[in-house]
Amino acid sequence: MDMSSMGTSLFQDENMALARDYWYLIVGVVGLLTILRTANHIQRRIRLQRCQKLSITYPTKPSGPLSQIWATATAIGREISYPQLYVPSRFVSWLTPPSLGRLLVLFVYWAVVIYMATAGAIIKDAYFWERIGFRNAWVTVMQVPLLYLLASKSSVIGAVVGSSYERLNWLHRWVARTMFVTASLHGWHFWTEYKLAGIVEEELAMMPMIKYGLGAWGLLLWANVSTLAPLRHMCYEFFIAQHMVTWILFLYVVYVHIPAYAQYNVWFAIAALCFDRFYRSVLLIWQNIKFRPNRSGCKGGQRIGHLAQVRAVGEDIAVVTIKDVHFSWRAGQHLYLWMPQIGWSDHHPYTIASAHRLPDTCICNSIQLVVRKHKGFSRRLFNYAKKMQAAGNKSTATAFVTGPYGLPPKWDIYDTLVLISASTGASFTLPILESVLMSKSRALCTRRIDFLLAAKKGDEIDYYVQRLHEMIDRAADAGIELKVHIAVTRGAPLPVLVRRSSPTGGQGYDSVAAPISPISPISPMGPTSPTSPAPQSGADTTLKRNGSNGGKTTGMSADVEKQILLVDGKDQRRQSSASNDSHVEYLSSRPNIEQFIREPVEAAGGETSVVVCGGKSLVARTRNCIAKLSDERAVHKGTGAQGIHLHVEEYCF
Repeated sequence: MDMSSMGTSLFQDENMALARDYWYLIVGVVGLLTILRTANHIQRRIRLQRCQKLSITYPTKPSGPLSQIWATATAIGREISYPQLYVPSRFVSWLTPPSLGRLLVLFVYWAVVIYMATAGAIIKDAYFWERIGFRNAWVTVMQVPLLYLLASKSSVIGAVVGSSYERLNWLHRWVARTMFVTASLHGWHFWTEYKLAGIVEEELAMMPMIKYGLGAWGLLLWANVSTLAPLRHMCYEFFIAQHMVTWILFLYVVYVHIPAYAQYNVWFAIAALCFDRFYRSVLLIWQNIKFRPNRSGCKGGQRIGHLAQVRAVGEDIAVVTIKDVHFSWRAGQHLYLWMPQIGWSDHHPYTIASAHRLPDTCICNSIQLVVRKHKGFSRRLFNYAKKMQAAGNKSTATAFVTGPYGLPPKWDIYDTLVLISASTGASFTLPILESVLMSKSRALCTRRIDFLLAAKKGDEIDYYVQRLHEMIDRAADAGIELKVHIAVTRGAPLPVLVRRSSPTGGQGYDSVAAPISPISPISPMGPTSPTSPAPQSGADTTLKRNGSNGGKTTGMSADVEKQILLVDGKDQRRQSSASNDSHVEYLSSRPNIEQFIREPVEAAGGETSVVVCGGKSLVARTRNCIAKLSDERAVHKGTGAQGIHLHVEEYCF
C-alpha cells in the first residue's frame, strides 16, 4: 500500500484531475438539490397563500399547468423512491436494504466511483499493477472529506440542501463501505506487485508508510464492522466512544501515509470535523449557561444546566421534563441529552415530545422527553426515577442539552395528515398533531387527521393516550376532523372513561376497562431497535378522558364492533370502545396499515402527508403501501387523484 512513487509525476496529473472532477460532481449535485429545495419552498408559500382564501375549496391541489407538471414529476419520483424490501427474519432484519430511492442514489454514486477507478487504468503493460493501485489510492482519499461532512451534526451539506444530519447518516455509512472497497483494491494491487517481484519484506523494511497504510485499512475495516446494527446496539455508549477515536486515528495514519500533495483531502476533513465540534461546543455553552438566571420566575432557573424532573411511568418508561429551556423548536426535532448524575459520559438523542410550552410549569419554556428503558443510560435513568419515587423523594437532576436538530417539513400545508407510530414512536407523531391543532396561523390547510398508535402492551402508550383525548376537543374547535386508532396486541386493556349524566344535569366520567381482549402475541409492527430515538410528552394522569365538544363527533360509526378488519388474509373482529368514545377506536389485533392509509387518501380532496415513526417492519410496509396506492390511483396523471407525501422516522440510531 505504498504511495511513495507519487512523488514523481507518474499518473499524478490524471489522478488529481479525476479527484477534482469528483468534487465538481458533488458540488453540482448539491446545487441541483438546492434548486429543488427552492422550488418546493416557493410551492409551499403559494399553497399557504391559497389556504388563506376561503373561496378555494381545495387549496393544496395544483393550480395551473406549471404546478401540475411539477406535481406529476414529483409523484413519479415518489413512486420510484418509496418501495423497500423488508427481511422479515427476526435475527437478520437488520440486513433490510435501503429504500429503492436510496439504492438508486447508491448505484449512481458507485457508477461514478467505478468509472474513476478504472477509466484509462486497465492497460496490460509494465505499469498495470502500479497504475491501478495509484488510481484506487486517489479514489479512496478523495472521498475522505465527504465522509466527514456527512457525519457532522452541523452538516454544511445538510444545511444547504435542507436535510438534517441523521437523514444523511445512511449515506455516510455507505461512503465508508465504498472507501473500504477502493482502499482494498489499492492495497491488493501494490501487494501483488511486490509479491510478484519478490520484494515484500524489503518494501516493508524500507517504506514505513506501508505500515501506516495497513493501519489505515485496518481502522477502516473496524469502523465498518462495528457500525453494523447488532454490534452497534450491543453497547451504544461504547460504540459512540470508539467510533470517534477510530475516525480521529484514521485521519492521522492516512495523513502520514499519503504524500504532501494529496494531504489537502485530510485537511479538508479535519476542517469539517473541527467546525462541527466548535459549533456544538458553542451551542452547548449558549444553551446551558445563564449569566442571569431568573430564579424568581420559575423553579427551573439555574445558572449551569437545567433542572430536570424525572418520573417513572409504567414498567419501562421514564419521562424527563427539562425546565427553562431558552430556545424554540419545531415538531419532529430532537436534541441530545446529557445528565452527568445518571451517566457522566452518556450523550443520547431523544425526540422532543412536546410541541408547545407545557402546562403547570410556571412561565418556563419547558420540554419533555420520553425515554424507554433498554440498556445503559436509559436503564439507569428509569431505575433512578423508580428509586427516588419509592423513597418518596423528588427525582430531579441537572441536565445539559444541545439542539434542536432536524429539519422537519411544514406539517400544516397538507389537506390530510396520516400519522402512524409504534410504541414510543408517538413521541414524534403526537407533537405534529399538537402543532397543527394548536396553530395560530390563518393559513391552515389541514382538514383531516388520522392517528394510529400501536404497541404490544398498554402501559407502553398509556402516557400518550391522555394527550390524544385532549387533542380531540382541540380538533373540534379548530374545525379539523380527527380520528384516533389505538392498537394494543398484548397485555391488559387500556382504561377508558364512559360518559354519564350527573344528578345536576351535567356530565361526568366513570372509569371502565376498554372491551379489548389481547389475542395476538405478535408485535404490532415488528422488532424495534433498542436505541430508538423515542421521547414523548403528556400530562401525569392514568385515566383516559373521552373527547367531547358539546356533543359533536367526527363521523365514526358507533357500532364499530360490527366492523371487520382484514389482517394477513384473515378476518379479525374489531373490538372497540368507540360506542363510548366516538373519536377513538381501540383494536386488540395487529392493525392493517394498508387499509388504514387507503381510506383517508381516497377521501382527500388535496395532497395527503403520511408520517410514520417505528421499526423497519412498519416503515417498509408503509413505504410499499404508499408506492402501490400511488401507482394504482395514477396520482397526478389525469385521474384527479392527489399527491401522497411520505415522511419516515425510523429507529436507526
